[in-house]
Amino acid sequence: MQDKPLQIEKVADPDETAVVLRIHGPLLLGNFFPLQTEVRADSSNLLIIDVADMPYIDSAGIGCLVGAHVSRENSGRKLIIVGANERLLTSLKVTKVDQLFTFAPTVEQARAQAGGA
Repeated sequence: MQDKPLQIEKVADPDETAVVLRIHGPLLLGNFFPLQTEVRADSSNLLIIDVADMPYIDSAGIGCLVGAHVSRENSGRKLIIVGANERLLTSLKVTKVDQLFTFAPTVEQARAQAGGA
């Protein structure tokens, strides 16, 4: 599982107000830089990171997500994590960073949640 490569699928709304980054594979020390680059380059009002196909995360991957949250929060833009499984949620709880994030079960619900905020 941990040797599966990281793939990032980027899906932008036609109006460019939201971007979805779908993560395929584990988010680890050896492969989180492409995600970090995508997050830093994104200027949308809403960034949705879909982790439904992310089987595993290590501490560097958690740090990457925290960095994404902090950079978006400091610029007044939203970040929502979608499709988090129990393993990811447990990792975030154990490291005591789970409360930093906004979670939604689906991309559609994340958009609705962001629109109503």
